[in-house]
Amino acid sequence: MKGFAFKTSLLGLSLLSCLGETQLYAATKGESKWIRSMQQQDVRGVVRNEHGQVMAGVTVLVAGTTVGTSTASDGSYRISLPKGKSQLLFSVVGYSSQTLTVVGGTSVDVSMVPAGNVLEELVIVGYGSTTKKDLTGAVNTVGSKDFNSGLVGSPEQLINGKTAGVQVMSNSGSPSSGSTIRIRGGASLSASNDPLIVLDGVPLETGGISGNSGNFLSLINPNDIESMTVLKDASSTAIYGSRASNGVLLITTKKGKGDALRLSFSSIVSMQQAMGVADMMSRDEFASLINTKGSTAQKALLGNASTDWLSEVFQDAMGTDNNLSLQGKIGKTLPFRTSVGYYNQQGTLRTDKTERVTGALVLNPTFFNKHLTVNLNVKGAHNNNAFANTDAIWSAVAFNPTQPIYSGADAYGGYYESLDNAGLPATGANLNPLGLLKQEKHRSTVNRAVGNLDLDYKFHPLPELKAHVTLGYDYAKGNGSNLIPASAANNFTIGGSFDRYEQTLKNKLFTGYLNYNKFFPEIKSTIDVTAGHDYQYWSARRPPIVYYNEAGDIRSTAIASDERHTLISGTDGSTTITIAVIY
Repeated sequence: MKGFAFKTSLLGLSLLSCLGETQLYAATKGESKWIRSMQQQDVRGVVRNEHGQVMAGVTVLVAGTTVGTSTASDGSYRISLPKGKSQLLFSVVGYSSQTLTVVGGTSVDVSMVPAGNVLEELVIVGYGSTTKKDLTGAVNTVGSKDFNSGLVGSPEQLINGKTAGVQVMSNSGSPSSGSTIRIRGGASLSASNDPLIVLDGVPLETGGISGNSGNFLSLINPNDIESMTVLKDASSTAIYGSRASNGVLLITTKKGKGDALRLSFSSIVSMQQAMGVADMMSRDEFASLINTKGSTAQKALLGNASTDWLSEVFQDAMGTDNNLSLQGKIGKTLPFRTSVGYYNQQGTLRTDKTERVTGALVLNPTFFNKHLTVNLNVKGAHNNNAFANTDAIWSAVAFNPTQPIYSGADAYGGYYESLDNAGLPATGANLNPLGLLKQEKHRSTVNRAVGNLDLDYKFHPLPELKAHVTLGYDYAKGNGSNLIPASAANNFTIGGSFDRYEQTLKNKLFTGYLNYNKFFPEIKSTIDVTAGHDYQYWSARRPPIVYYNEAGDIRSTAIASDERHTLISGTDGSTTITIAVIY
């Protein structure tokens, strides 16, 4: 596929409402602090880290010049601002650089913030979280700033080509077909090679659901995702068990941030075209070949029309992705984020289309002086699909280009077909490609709701001891129908066909654990002990599918009632001791 995207985005523009004042501003990178005073003077101060400890060796530069100094052993600095200069840049390895605009003042103290160092990045790993430097397995995290841009219909496309050892391969050109994900290749010739997918701590059912072409991830709005972490090796099996033998994809969604209300809207419009389409003979080239080397019977099949069948079955596929979100804090204690999204994508094959409406709500308040942290995350999706008959592609390649699309008669819906002496579709002949696409109706609807509640409590007498509980629920229902009318050449001899199908999936989760984590500064060591229990229940129900002809007569019944239940429960624990680690 090739395409271009026209993007109109107001994500950087936010509406702020705080203290009775409304502002429209564009967010900027980095951090800017303003210090107000009456006049500009020499500046001095002390630089400390996030723990309040003084920092030696921090570089202090006058922005835009080579004038600079470094902090002394007690963290202090002194610098004179040249005329016309008012910004100071503070930087040191391992911490985010800070730019301060000095409007005046003689004393400016600075608190440095650790950089997003990959060694310190938190990774959610089953029971709790750990840092990358303490995680022995291969881990790679891709944040929202590094995601693939443009019109992205499914979350796995966000990290395509972004992390080594991970392959994301599109199953077909259909917008509802989804992708195949492989982490470090396949591990089995017969069993599934799909990785385990964990959404905000809730392991999701692998595979797909009826009516969604096996693309279960497409029911999650990519715009709601904050980061995606890949666990690549045996450590993932130790955390999640044998179901993670093909690796784990951890998806973390966005949460409410900041005190002020921020309203964001983005809209993307794109167009896609089919690539690598076969270079077919023109009508005249085809007729010349048949007249030169064809048999008498073949010559008799030549017509007077000129039809480019591939151009008729393919189209320029329009797509749009619109997202609206509101985040901030209600009062002073309830951070939140809510969002709605609308995604619509045509397929490059005519009559192929998918449409998705999503909604999400995240509440993450704290209580009891931040000893209790609550995270409530609810997401829902409604997905409509129209599937095209892909047999039309081969028919378009093989169909006679000297014949018209329409026959001028009422038979077979008015579409031209190759007929035998009895006026029936000729055995072995290709059917009209447009008839395959426009006469048949293959439709589906899928609804999904995913919710989880996380509770973290740090005990007041012993803050190093933490209790965690996760409750999760994932519900999905898909249903659809296939209709081929009796007037269509396809299935004409049996009077057409009609069937309905549905499937319901349920996933329930409970996880609870205790964690003790304490740093001993005397020996520069950390002990981290975790013990927990988890319970997960899956069920899948698929009633029988009954096949009818258009008159309502039962032709056959297939796939008897299918009910599957899987129970996973256990008591697990882990201990990590880090002793005098120096980098």
